[in-house]
Amino acid sequence: MTITARSDFFNDREVLLDPYTYFEKLREQGPVFRMENRDVVIVTGFAEGVSVLLNHADYSSIINPEPLAPLTFTPEGDDISEQIAAAKPVNPALELLVTYDGDRHTAARHLLNPLFVPSRLKANKDFMARYADDMAKEVVAKGSCELINEVATPYVTMVIADLLGVPEQDRQKFREVIDAGPPPGNMDTADQDQQAPKGSAALTFMMSYFYQYLTDRRANPREDVMTELALARYPDGSLPEIGEAVKSAMFLFAAGQDTSAKLLGNAFRFLCERQDIQQQLREDRALIPDFIEEMMRLEGSTKATFRLSKRRTKIGDFEIPAGQRVVVALPAGNRDPRRWDDPHEFRLGRPRIKEHIGFGRGAHTCAGAPLARVEVAVLIDRFLEHSRSFDLSDAHHGPRGSRRVDYEASYIIRGIERLFVEF
Repeated sequence: MTITARSDFFNDREVLLDPYTYFEKLREQGPVFRMENRDVVIVTGFAEGVSVLLNHADYSSIINPEPLAPLTFTPEGDDISEQIAAAKPVNPALELLVTYDGDRHTAARHLLNPLFVPSRLKANKDFMARYADDMAKEVVAKGSCELINEVATPYVTMVIADLLGVPEQDRQKFREVIDAGPPPGNMDTADQDQQAPKGSAALTFMMSYFYQYLTDRRANPREDVMTELALARYPDGSLPEIGEAVKSAMFLFAAGQDTSAKLLGNAFRFLCERQDIQQQLREDRALIPDFIEEMMRLEGSTKATFRLSKRRTKIGDFEIPAGQRVVVALPAGNRDPRRWDDPHEFRLGRPRIKEHIGFGRGAHTCAGAPLARVEVAVLIDRFLEHSRSFDLSDAHHGPRGSRRVDYEASYIIRGIERLFVEF
């Protein structure tokens, strides 16, 4: 089989391995494409994607992260804003920050402010630097590793756990539960989700722990970040129900752990394949931040975000009825030739690179983006410091020019399953 515009973004394994060819096939039809076999519109244009992400009046985030799940109401008329506002969640277990709209979303994000004060971020950066240095020394001395599960995942789990103040004795449990569960946007159950959306066992498990942490801190305040989260107030000064504080903190932990680990995997694979870029970063570590931004543009860890149209509108000249499911293909926008010169080429120092949409745009821009940038930069820096070179294992991935790399079966996350690296 070959990838065509008729391929299914949600469950086609060829699209999983090469989403970029798929998006280019769609782009040939225009910057907005209606799928033939699903009531879904996919946006591949940069300007068009940004317009949707910034348009909170006409689009709702209610269908994140299960865009194919049935709505709990039947859309009626050209404006369903009130229906959406009154709707019960499709899946209560997944009613998280990423699904909220308007004032509710603003208020929920405000609860995370204690995590991002300068003093807390500095302490977290000091922790990640020590942890990454120890990890790099140990792994490089060993000579090889499976980078995703031995390095990337435990590293980002420990970093976000340190930031949130998760007790050390619980951190390994969290990682085990996350690792055992299916990826978000699981291709294997994409069509099952349409019939019977399921809650996430990992999120439910972690939610119970965060509930214990935060209820205890409200009753017995301490001098720690968990107490600050427990006592954080909405912008109007009111104290949220404990469940809202729990969901905000727990979502940041789960989302930050997954996407940052995948970004690390993608970045290390690229540096293995492009020894010239690897050497350039060795010689000038100040280039690492620019490298990360270009990686986010070229091969970020999130493939799509989803919206439901609140009212009849347009994306460019493309008619969008009320109740339309919309996929904003972030990597496609980041490779749009109308926005980027030589969009499929990697360029260090690309002009205006931070305008990429790898972290989204608008109100739903990734809350943990500043943290992700730092933790990825720190780990790359430490591995460059303690090694002379690193490359993929030919025994596991095949020789250069004909590599074999498997990706998690997700239509949301661009994540390598296993990456064997030799130092």
